[in-house]
Amino acid sequence: MDALEVIRERRSMRDFRPDAVERSVIEAIVDCGRLAPTARNDQPWEFVVVVDQGMREKIAAKTDYGRFISKAPVCVVVFCQDTKYYLEDGSAATENILLAATAQGLGSCWVAGDKKQYAEDIREMLGVPKGHKLVSMIPIGHPVARGGRASKRPLEEVLHWEKW
Repeated sequence: MDALEVIRERRSMRDFRPDAVERSVIEAIVDCGRLAPTARNDQPWEFVVVVDQGMREKIAAKTDYGRFISKAPVCVVVFCQDTKYYLEDGSAATENILLAATAQGLGSCWVAGDKKQYAEDIREMLGVPKGHKLVSMIPIGHPVARGGRASKRPLEEVLHWEKW
């Protein structure tokens, strides 16, 4: 798939087959997160890959809208050092991971981390040092089915030339 096709094909998937995802595929996906743009080249990100079913169940139980994390064979958890632009940098890394998963034929979904009441619990559960912020959790796996695209506003409604 070319880049534009990947962007157009990406969907939030919340239902996964139990099939394992090869370690090399996960490493390639996370490497795309590492290559995201970053303010001042801070690169504040750290990625925790969780494949242990018990830990994914514990993470899922802590969330308000991420219970399906326990169904995915992999969850990539994105943390950033608490820098000035940690949220922007971590969000860019998260989007790269979502797109890379799509390019690999896998499903994924962005589960919020920053500013959530469970963020500190997840940080502690995964042994992440203080001074790091939970940006996102990304369950990844082989989707049960490819869903349709959520409705998006048309380009002519959101695109402005020169000024609003």
